[in-house]
Amino acid sequence: MGDVLAGRRKQSILVVEDNVVNADLLKEMLSSRGYPTVAVHNATAAEAEIRREAPDLILLDVIMPGKTGYELCRELKEDSKTRLIPIVMITGLSAQEDRLKGIEAGADDFLTKPISPEELFARVSSLLKLKEFTDELETVDSVLCTLGLSVEARDPYTEGHCERLARNATDLGRFLGVEEEGIVALGRGGYLHDLGKISVPDEILKKGSDLTPAEWAIMKRHPVTGETICRPLKSLRLVLPIIRHHHEHSDGSGYPDGLREDEIPLLPRILQVVDIYDALRTERPYKPALGHEQAAVTMRAEARSGLWDEELVAEFFGMLDKRRQVA
Repeated sequence: MGDVLAGRRKQSILVVEDNVVNADLLKEMLSSRGYPTVAVHNATAAEAEIRREAPDLILLDVIMPGKTGYELCRELKEDSKTRLIPIVMITGLSAQEDRLKGIEAGADDFLTKPISPEELFARVSSLLKLKEFTDELETVDSVLCTLGLSVEARDPYTEGHCERLARNATDLGRFLGVEEEGIVALGRGGYLHDLGKISVPDEILKKGSDLTPAEWAIMKRHPVTGETICRPLKSLRLVLPIIRHHHEHSDGSGYPDGLREDEIPLLPRILQVVDIYDALRTERPYKPALGHEQAAVTMRAEARSGLWDEELVAEFFGMLDKRRQVA
């Protein structure tokens, strides 16, 4: 166990403090405890350092020239790439309204000047433990996404399918104004939607068409299997409906639950639309690839007949048309 712990990367800290003396003092104290620490003196330098290498914890002064600590904290917490980095706001102000501003900006904790070393190390140790747990959860998510890609790799005709779905689903989600946590779920759903096919034998998975009733029954279990694999992770709670319901049809003829129209949650309907488009545009052993216009005609007709969400299909092709105009 000691060898495993010894091999772990040391968690890094970024100090953002406009007073050079204070910044150097904090860096010296943290370095003395073995934490790799970088000190910068304004928000612009902090943003550059975070882009270069994201830290595990940020100590952020409230009052700085240019962008304030509150503004930088809010921006970092609104960005999906940095929102999980713990931020401790350092203030010389003890007024309650200043703490409320920090809380509203998303700060995880506070330190008041002059900073006591004991309090500093207690805060840092506690928040770095929390960050370690968060990183472990993200690693599990990554492993599951890799498993999703391994399922894709079993079928030579679906190369790049997961990546295309993740990109198109998140693009459509943004086009529709879906909130950021939904966008993240759509991206993960692109990789995880068919994870349950890990339990489908190759002879059925690669057959693709003309499945026997018994084979079709096995294939139709994959959404529930995928949901079961991912259910223990709370971080995937918004992805579970995508995995379970991406094969439902608006007319109730889909599986596994036979849901109809608005019974199917929005995120699965979004992924479903981009999934169908990708399937139509991809060559398979039993069919040629359709061109963009042919796929549009086919999907609009199928939506009118009750298979897909007609409004979402229209929005999707509206988005693709805009994308093509920009290109």
